Amino acid sequence: MNAVIQRVTSAKVEIEGEVKGEITSGLLILLGVGHEDDPSDIEWLAKKIVGMRIFSDENGKMNLALGDVDGDILLISQFTLHASTKKGNRPSYINAAPPEKAIPLYNDMIKKLEELTGKSIQTGEFGADMQVSLLNDGPVTIIIDSRDRK
Repeated sequence: MNAVIQRVTSAKVEIEGEVKGEITSGLLILLGVGHEDDPSDIEWLAKKIVGMRIFSDENGKMNLALGDVDGDILLISQFTLHASTKKGNRPSYINAAPPEKAIPLYNDMIKKLEELTGKSIQTGEFGADMQVSLLNDGPVTIIIDSRDRK
C-alpha cells in the first residue's frame, strides 16, 4: 500500500458538489492499494500512521502523534499512487489492485484506523470523481510504502 499523509488544519472531499467527508486538525491520507497488498499491510500501515509523531509539541518540535492532539483522519482511495511512468507519457496503473480486491482492503483500513483511534474515519467514495481540498499544516507531507518497511 502506498500512502501520502498530510498534516492538515482542515480537509474535505466533495462528490458532485456535496461534502462527503470533512475534518479540521488531523491527517489527510491518500491511500493506494496495490495488487500485492494484503491484511498485513493494513495492520502495519495503520499502526505506523497513528503512531507517527508529526504534530508539534509546546516547543514547536514534531513530537506528538495523532491521538496526542485529538486529531481526525480523512482517508481517500487513490489508485493513481501506483502509477508507473517508465514508458511514454501516459502512466500505467497495472500495479494498482482491481476494485474487487482494493475495496475490501480499503474498507478494512477504515475499520483498523477506527479501532486504533477510537474515532470515526471520514472518507471519500471508492471510484468516485472526488474533489479534495486541504490546508496543509507546516507543510508536512510523508510518503509511506508498506512494501518498504524500513
